[in-house]
Amino acid sequence: MALRRGVWLVIVLIVLAVFASGAGLLLLYSAVGREPQVANHSTLVLHLGGNLEEMEPGGVLGQFIESPPTVRSIVETLRKAKVDSRISSVIIKPTSAAALWAKVQEVRDAIVDFRRSGKPVIAYMEYGGEQEFYLSSACDKVFLMPAASLDLTGMASYELFLRGTLDKIGAYPDALHIGEYKTASNTFTEHTFTPAHREMAESLNTDLYEQLVRGIADGRHKSEAAVKSLIDHGPFLPEDALRAGLIDDLAYEDEIDDKVKLAPGAPKYVELNDYRQVGSSSLGLGRGPRIAIIYAAGIIVSGKSSYDSPQGVVGSDTIIEYLRKARADSSVKAIVLRVDSPGGSAIASDVIWREVMLTKNQKPVIASMSDVAASGGYYIAMPAHAIVAEPSTLTGSIGVVITKFVIDGTLKKLGMNMEGVSQGKYAGMYSPVRPFSPEERARMAESMQATYDTFVEKAAQGRNTTPERIDAIGQGRVWTGRQAKQIGLVDELGGLDRAVALAKQRAKIPQDSEVELVVYPPKKTLYDVIRNPFGGSDRATTLGSLLGFTNPKVLQTLAAPLQVFRRGEPLALMPNVFLR
Repeated sequence: MALRRGVWLVIVLIVLAVFASGAGLLLLYSAVGREPQVANHSTLVLHLGGNLEEMEPGGVLGQFIESPPTVRSIVETLRKAKVDSRISSVIIKPTSAAALWAKVQEVRDAIVDFRRSGKPVIAYMEYGGEQEFYLSSACDKVFLMPAASLDLTGMASYELFLRGTLDKIGAYPDALHIGEYKTASNTFTEHTFTPAHREMAESLNTDLYEQLVRGIADGRHKSEAAVKSLIDHGPFLPEDALRAGLIDDLAYEDEIDDKVKLAPGAPKYVELNDYRQVGSSSLGLGRGPRIAIIYAAGIIVSGKSSYDSPQGVVGSDTIIEYLRKARADSSVKAIVLRVDSPGGSAIASDVIWREVMLTKNQKPVIASMSDVAASGGYYIAMPAHAIVAEPSTLTGSIGVVITKFVIDGTLKKLGMNMEGVSQGKYAGMYSPVRPFSPEERARMAESMQATYDTFVEKAAQGRNTTPERIDAIGQGRVWTGRQAKQIGLVDELGGLDRAVALAKQRAKIPQDSEVELVVYPPKKTLYDVIRNPFGGSDRATTLGSLLGFTNPKVLQTLAAPLQVFRRGEPLALMPNVFLR
C-alpha cells in the first residue's frame, strides 16, 4: 500500500512539473514577444559581428535566449529606424565578423540606405579589420578606440590540403570530378594548388579585393589608387589611421556623444535585440500584398531540412513542401528563394529544381543569393525568373564530384583487417579497402558525365543560352557575383530587398507599395516549442551539454553515424574556401 502511494505521489509530481513548465514557457513566450518601449530622441546601437546567420536558431533556446542577429533582422531594423521618428541616430559597433563577404555587403547596403533619412549614423570600432572597416566606412563618421589598431592589410584566402595527412595514416582518396575547376575533392587528393585551382583562387581574391577598395574609396571619399596605397602601408596605429583620413577621430565609447550630436538632450540608447521586437506594422511597414521568402540555407540533401545544426541542412522534401504551400496560397503574389548553400546532393538539387520549375509557371519566382549559392546552390536557383546576387557572392561551380576513402592502409597500421564477400559485378564498387577498378571508374565517370550534362543543359535553359556557352564558363569554376553578372549567370546585383523589388515588379505590385513577407520556415509557435523544445538536430548537442559532455559532438557521433549523403551519390558541391 505504501509503495502504491509512493508511485502515485511521483506521478502527481511529474504532472505538476509538466504543467508548471508549460505555464512558465507561456509566460516567458509572452514576455519575449512583447514590444519594447522606445523613448523619443533615442539612439539605436547595433553590435554587428559573428556569422551573420540567415535564420534564427530553433528550439526553446532559440526562442527565449538572446540570439545573434540575422542578416534580415539587421536590415529590417535599419529600415524601421529610418522611418521611426523616435530614433534620432544610429551607432554601428562592428565586432569580429565570421561571415563571408556577401552578408557584410548586404548589411553595408542597408547602412547606406539608412543614411538617406538624413539621420546621423556613426561607427565605433574597438578593433578594425577589413570587414569591420568596410562596414564602418559606410557611416557618416568613423571613430576608433585610442588603444586599438586599424588592421587594414588587404585580402587573403586560404585552402587546406590534407593529402599529406592521409598518406601518413595510410588512407587513399579515390576521387572523380567533372570540370577542370571542380576542386572540391582537391582538399583530399592534392598536396597543393593545381594550376586551374590557383587561377580560380587568384581571380576570386583579386575581385573581392577590388570590391573592398571600391567600398572604402566611396565611403571615405578617396580615389581607389589612394586606398590601395594606404592598404599597402597597413596595419595602422590609431594616430596613423587618423592622419591618413581613414577614420575621423579617436575616442572611447563614452566620449562619442560629446564629439557628435546624436540627439537632443541626454543620450538615450536602445539596443538591437530590443528594437528588433518593434513591429514593422506599427511603423506603417510590412503591410500589403504578400510575398513568400523561402530560405534554403545549408548543405542540400534528400529528406527533411534541419536549421538547428551549425552548418544547416536543406532537405529537398522540406523545400518542396514550402514551395507547394506558397504556390497554393492565393494571397501570396510572388516567391523569393533565398539561397545560402555550397550545394550537396545532385539528386536532391534536381528534385528542388523541378519544384521551382513547376512554381514559376504559376507565380513569379526570384532567386536571392547570400554568401554562397554555388554548385547545387546555383542549380536550385537556375529556374527562377531572375537571379539576384551581391557582388561578393560566391556562385557558379557548375560541376560534379565524387570521392570515396580507401582505408585499408589505415586499418593495417592499426593491426586491423577488413574483408568482404559480394555477388554482382559491381557490388563491391564502394569497397572501403580498394580503389575503383578501371571498369568501375569508367561506370562512375559515365554517370557523373550524365549528371554534369543535365546540369549544363538546365543552366542553359534557365539562362536562355546554349549548353556550349554554359560548359565554357562552367567546368566547376566559382565566380563572384560581380563576375557572374558579367558572364550572364546572374541578372542583377543586390540583396534580398532588391529581389523583393523584382518580385513586386513581376507580380505587378507598385514599387512604392509595402508588402508583407511570409517567411518559410515559419517562426515556431508556442505549441511547436513545447512539443519539441530542443529543435531538430541540436537535440543531442543540447542534451549532451546538460549531461556534462565537454564536446557534445562526441555524443552525436555515438548516437548516430553522420550519413548526410547516400553511398555513391554524385555531389554538386563547392570547394572549401577560407576568406580573410
